[in-house]
Amino acid sequence: MFLKIVLISALLCALIYAVNAHMAAWSKGMYCMKGRGNEDNMNNNLPVNPLVDLTKKDWWFQHFQGCDKEPPPDGDYLELPAGGSFTVEIATNRAFTTFGHNKNFDGYFGGPQELEYTSGGCVSYPNLHTPNQTAAPGTVFAISYQNSIDKVTPENLVVFTVRKKTPWQRLTSYDVPKDLPPCPAGGCTCAWGWVPMGCGQPNMYMQGHKCIVTGSVSTRKLAVAKPPVYCENNPSRCTKGAKQMIFHFQKDGNNVFNIPKMPTYNQVMGFFEGAQNDIFEDSDLASNIG
Repeated sequence: MFLKIVLISALLCALIYAVNAHMAAWSKGMYCMKGRGNEDNMNNNLPVNPLVDLTKKDWWFQHFQGCDKEPPPDGDYLELPAGGSFTVEIATNRAFTTFGHNKNFDGYFGGPQELEYTSGGCVSYPNLHTPNQTAAPGTVFAISYQNSIDKVTPENLVVFTVRKKTPWQRLTSYDVPKDLPPCPAGGCTCAWGWVPMGCGQPNMYMQGHKCIVTGSVSTRKLAVAKPPVYCENNPSRCTKGAKQMIFHFQKDGNNVFNIPKMPTYNQVMGFFEGAQNDIFEDSDLASNIG
């Protein structure tokens, strides 16, 4: 009975403190899981904060709130099985994941199970920035073969997987290229990215994870990542091969400029569903239309 009261209280706290919160991808390898410093906040929602109108120093891996200085415990990684898939929990608060008080949390949504909507028909809580799943623009993971987050750059952080119609449900899976090579000692650095289509203030997300590639013997090397470009209805214009994450709506450090609509992680910006198999130095880009 006492445990039930504690769990209910935790979820009520999450509802109180995360009313305006957005979303993050939760994994055991994520940065800022517990909060800052020595705290272990079961209602933590720091990682879900969006990035907008910040300097690059501050938006890069959520430096403005100290998340880049809060790595996971040694040995904890987001595992990426080469040629397989991995699953994260997209949620508005740690309390709405299995990393919170309730290790058996099984909600379909990473927040209240009854969605709340604005008068305009947008989902307002959890703040998914979309009216429905069909309109959800897509999210990505990118990887850098640097074991220190301080050595990651836009050029060595390569988008390797895309999942369309996300964020929406809590449990979300992403596909991994079969030739993604093993990480160096100490692992790789990954980032989850999302640019909402609308339904609120334009912003972006760049959330850090320590990650490691499993089951790979590949020796292929990732190419230098290039900025994506707007190429809707004209695939020949899309950036081919390794692409950077979308950096937009900031004071500086942007890599997308003067486009006619929101730069989202889908075909609008040349990002196609699933594992990105054209990201290597020796990829045959001539055979790719986007």
